Amino acid sequence: MVLDRISLVLVIIGALNWLLVGLFRYDLVASLFGGTDSLISRIIYVLVGLGGIWCISLLVRPREKAK
Repeated sequence: MVLDRISLVLVIIGALNWLLVGLFRYDLVASLFGGTDSLISRIIYVLVGLGGIWCISLLVRPREKAK
């Protein structure tokens, strides 16, 4: 499903950003889009969060059988 893939990409972006924050205290999203308080950064953070919430469904959804 397309929404699953988009959500996974967003979660990966968020995870990589947190890795940079944890290792180097460097927030790539904030650096690229004008700080943590800029509207674009906040939108990206919200999209990453929504993607994470959507990915919860991947844990509880029954798997499709391979054909």
